[in-house]
Amino acid sequence: MTDDLQKRIQAALANPQNMGEMAGADSIGTVGNADCGEMLRLWVKFKQQDGKRVIDRATFQSFGCETAIAVASLATELIRGKTAEEALALKTEELAGELGPLPPMKIHCAQLVEGALRSALEPQNVETKKEIAPASANAPTLLDSFSKPKEGGVKLTFLDGK
Repeated sequence: MTDDLQKRIQAALANPQNMGEMAGADSIGTVGNADCGEMLRLWVKFKQQDGKRVIDRATFQSFGCETAIAVASLATELIRGKTAEEALALKTEELAGELGPLPPMKIHCAQLVEGALRSALEPQNVETKKEIAPASANAPTLLDSFSKPKEGGVKLTFLDGK
C-alpha cells in the first residue's frame, strides 16, 4: 500500500463518520468475508424528498481492517440523498470515494461495504424486512448478533474471494 493511500486512510479514520448502530433504521444489511474474517453491518434510514424516497442517513459497524472502516465511513456520506437505486448503481471503486483507487489486496474492503449496501437496499431484502425495533441500551450489539443469531434475525452474505 502506498504512503499516500495510507495517509488518506488515516485521515478518514481520524474523524470517522456515521459509526454505530442506528435506532429506528428502515433497513439493515450485514455481510461477512470468510477469507479475511471481516464483517460489516449497515443501517439505513429513508426520507421523502421531492416526491422520492431517498437515503436520509446511513451508519455502520465494522469488524474489519482500517481500510474497510474508512471506506464505510466515506460511503455512508456518499449515499446520503440518493435513492436506493442510485446508491445500488455505485461501483465498488466509487464507494471508496476520496481514498481513490485501492490496491488489489484492499479491494475486498470496498466489496464488503458494497455487499452490506446491497444487503440493506436490494428490493427483496427491503420488502421482506420485518419491523426493526429501536435500539436501546439493552439492544444486542453486532457482536451479539454474530455470536448468538436469532432464528430469522441475521442474514450473513459471504462475498466471493475474487
